[in-house]
Amino acid sequence: MSEVYAVRRGLLRDRCAAVGSAAALVSRPANVRYLAGGAPPGSVLLLGPGGDVLLTPRAPSGDPADGRTDEQLRLSLLPGSDGDPVVAAADLATSSGAESLAVEEHHLTVSRHRAMGSVAPRLRLADLGATVEQLRVVKDEEEIACLRIAAEITDQALGELLESILVGRTERHLALELERRLVDHGADGPAFATSVATGPNSGQGRHRPSDRRVEEGDFLSVCLGANYRGYRCEIGRTFVIGTTPADWQIELYDLVFAAQRAGREALVPGAAYRDVDRAARYLLDSAGHGGGLAPWTGHGVGLEIDEDPQLAPAAMGKLDACVPVTVEPGVHLPGRGGVRIDDTLVVRPEADGGPELLTITTKELLAL
Repeated sequence: MSEVYAVRRGLLRDRCAAVGSAAALVSRPANVRYLAGGAPPGSVLLLGPGGDVLLTPRAPSGDPADGRTDEQLRLSLLPGSDGDPVVAAADLATSSGAESLAVEEHHLTVSRHRAMGSVAPRLRLADLGATVEQLRVVKDEEEIACLRIAAEITDQALGELLESILVGRTERHLALELERRLVDHGADGPAFATSVATGPNSGQGRHRPSDRRVEEGDFLSVCLGANYRGYRCEIGRTFVIGTTPADWQIELYDLVFAAQRAGREALVPGAAYRDVDRAARYLLDSAGHGGGLAPWTGHGVGLEIDEDPQLAPAAMGKLDACVPVTVEPGVHLPGRGGVRIDDTLVVRPEADGGPELLTITTKELLAL
């Protein structure tokens, strides 16, 4: 894997050189991990004339959750606990002969930006922008393999919950159990805060679990994901509790299912982000639910659970192959409940079988 990280850093160095900067400072944690393989919390990565250096407030602990640092990188352990790696990097860049330094302004605070200027007043600071995030959009097969395992863990955790007794248990209890099961099956932890929504709460995106207890006849919406070696997936499903679904529940579920299928089928290389969103949104909007829809139908996943691209009405850009995204339409009817169906998929060309579905738990409307 060292060669992979070296190639990634080389691509970033080339982009910096193209805009006249011989050095770059990466501080956003997911970007540091992407380029370094792993790093203790708070670390930053300096790419400069003197070589690539990982500046860290503490030595790597070997914790799998932090990843494994590329052995080709030089480590610089800051003395004491008060040193700021960003400021130390600016000082090191100056001493290495750099005249300019590209930084992630969208991640740095104003105070840290000023502190860099105080220790290196002659160092010209430029904006690196979202260059690393753009490099991260298309995944290599090793990254996709991690996402595939994360999805398998998530499917296992959800499948086990569905075999247990649910009536009478609280949303909060079920969410905690799901997160425990993720870890039991090999996850580093949940990819995000698990959402469990019942009855009138169902169908809401990222509902925060409450003390409401599951009742017969409820819709139960669950959204969860595993974090495996830093890579995060997402799945969302909706079920009916303990009885034959009512007519309105079947009708709403079939509508959201059709919308989600339309979005999945639109995932082809070259498709515009907005067209994927439109494919799913059109059916829900035509059925009169347009006013309550989320501002996006899906998003990219990887080292973060919500990254580029965004599948939204005003999104600019087109899909490439090997881009993992979610497709997650949902409808919530205030006071009644709703349906949300969410999958993680990888964009593939038709010659390779079309979009690869990573989350495979059934989308049939089950009565649990």
